[in-house]
Amino acid sequence: MHSLALLCVLVTVSVTLARPHHPLLSPEMVDHINKANSTWKAGMNFQNADVSYVMGLCGTILKGPRLPEVFHDTDNIKLPDSFDPRKQWPKCPTIQQIRDQGNCGSCWAFGAAEAISDRVCILSSSSVSVEISAEDLLSCCDSCGMGCYGGFPSAAWDFWAKNGLVTGGLHGSHVGCRPYSIAPCEHHVNGTRPPCQGEQDTPKCVEQCIDGYPLSYPKDKHFGKRTYSIPADQQQIMTELYKYGPVEAAFSVYADFLLYKTGVYQHLTGDMLGGHAIKILGWGEENGTPYWLAANSWNSDWGDKGFFKIKRGNDECGIESEMVAGIPAV
Repeated sequence: MHSLALLCVLVTVSVTLARPHHPLLSPEMVDHINKANSTWKAGMNFQNADVSYVMGLCGTILKGPRLPEVFHDTDNIKLPDSFDPRKQWPKCPTIQQIRDQGNCGSCWAFGAAEAISDRVCILSSSSVSVEISAEDLLSCCDSCGMGCYGGFPSAAWDFWAKNGLVTGGLHGSHVGCRPYSIAPCEHHVNGTRPPCQGEQDTPKCVEQCIDGYPLSYPKDKHFGKRTYSIPADQQQIMTELYKYGPVEAAFSVYADFLLYKTGVYQHLTGDMLGGHAIKILGWGEENGTPYWLAANSWNSDWGDKGFFKIKRGNDECGIESEMVAGIPAV
């Protein structure tokens, strides 16, 4: 069933991914968006990317299995007009981190590993600061889907609770038990990284830490105490973020999202490319438009230094319908 679900995601995209007069990732599409005078500005992020590569980055299977919902009492909490956890919890460095999934559809694992890392720090009052390994989740969770070829965010959180996840930093960092083994590549502008090419095979599940790491694989594991879905309600989502920290969200990526640079994104043009998972951090308002603040995993060259804002309150591209989170066992 998992492979069928992924197939459905992939075959929804026709060869022509944008409207004929605005080819995918073209300067014409950028001009069209910017002339619309909307809530956001476009720019050239990806250079010479082919259709299959861009589709491969969207590795989240939407409308998958759901975790039970948890409802907060929102009557007795006063929420601020804007909230940025990077300022609220400055001693938790992972909140500010932008990771790079490389040429692998592992966004479902990255969104989970990033938000879990943040929550371990936040709920330990900054006494435990770790980078949870996206590699461990990507390679070892068979029930999550198909590794680099797509997965379910809810299954990722479930795996953390039942099996635990070890630590692991960015590629080449030698941080933690299992750092990310897939090299970063230049998704976007012509920069210092090598170009992203072709499909990446899912790394093997190696249940041991890198040489020189002081803990054994079983001893390095961090577990979740409980995992859940967040109701598609602004107050519920904001309360969750305010009390416990960032969450993982999945949404539909349209061609124009790839060109995001600044402002509050809302879908204007182009066809759907697939499902994508990211980390939602906080919220605010920009020039009268309410937004969610989010971190992508396409490195810091994409968008606004790797971050983006997306319209809040109207389930833009399904962003409010598929949010998952959990409480660490700290």
